[in-house]
Amino acid sequence: MARLLLPLPFAAAAVASASASSLHLAASRLRVPAVSVARREGLFGGRVVGGAVRAPARLARRGLCAGVEPGGSAGTVVGQEEAMEWVKKDRRRLLHVVYRVGDLDKTIKFYTECLGMKLLRKRDIPEERYTNAFLGYGPEDSHFVVELTYNYGVESYDIGTGFGHFGIAVEDVAKTVDLIKAKGGTVTREPGPVKGGKSVIAFIEDPDGYKFELIERGPTPEPLCQVMLRVGDLDRAINFYEKAFGMELLRKRDNPEYKYTIAMMGYGPEDKNAVLELTYNYGVKEYDKGNAYAQIAISTDDVYKTAEVIRLNGGQITREPGPLPGINTKITACTDPDGWKTVFVDNIDFLKELEE
Repeated sequence: MARLLLPLPFAAAAVASASASSLHLAASRLRVPAVSVARREGLFGGRVVGGAVRAPARLARRGLCAGVEPGGSAGTVVGQEEAMEWVKKDRRRLLHVVYRVGDLDKTIKFYTECLGMKLLRKRDIPEERYTNAFLGYGPEDSHFVVELTYNYGVESYDIGTGFGHFGIAVEDVAKTVDLIKAKGGTVTREPGPVKGGKSVIAFIEDPDGYKFELIERGPTPEPLCQVMLRVGDLDRAINFYEKAFGMELLRKRDNPEYKYTIAMMGYGPEDKNAVLELTYNYGVKEYDKGNAYAQIAISTDDVYKTAEVIRLNGGQITREPGPLPGINTKITACTDPDGWKTVFVDNIDFLKELEE
């Protein structure tokens, strides 16, 4: 994805809030591998006329592509019931997760050699003193990926206590752990069954201290499969992500022995899609978010309606919906009731950026 969330520069007074002022980019920076017209048409069912995407009639009739035409603005969602109906129809998926690292080359080496990711693209912006890299297990137009940000001269960050881990599905956890050990990686939990279950897992840390849960599964189209965040009120969080984000509660598990409850939220089955894992630890209402983890990006057909639905459900809009300066990519940004940030990106604009 072109740098919709740029530049995430490190500043002591601003990092924790990841302010909306960081949401800008220049069109000249968007140099990424092209997505073919056929690929784009297949993904989103649009038709290409004169190099531009026209929304298919079936989507236009459903009101899901408002704001696609140049200069247009979206229609509004007027009530809670209508909002709930619309958000269920919106085409959404997790695009990428953004976080900061202290040594970009070292992290890239670890992710590619130990975790099997591919470096999809890398860009240095010396005038703004940062570099970022996108890594994952497939193209950005169809896979959930990580976006690493390195700010010149900043060698470490505070991960805090709120961020939990990323999840990666692998076919052989023990073999993967052996490889990570051979490369000098840190294993914080040896392979074995999850407590109270049969799934085989292990935990490792990357060079910056971000935790990864390795989950033993068969072949999957989305190996980068989880982002775990801790919340202070699980029922409140589930309600928000269902109503404001249109996610589905895939499963919920309480573990009274270890005093925590988890809820898996997402836009499709866990074995085929990246999901959000929300964790509630008994009695813990707040967490320190640090300044390392930044945000998740999610696709949408209409950022204007998205912002309206979020407001209706008590979310805080931190960046009003509309096009970014210098380009026509439409986004909106918000925080959930626990303060976790999410950016929503227009589907068609996102694919156009990948073509430039």
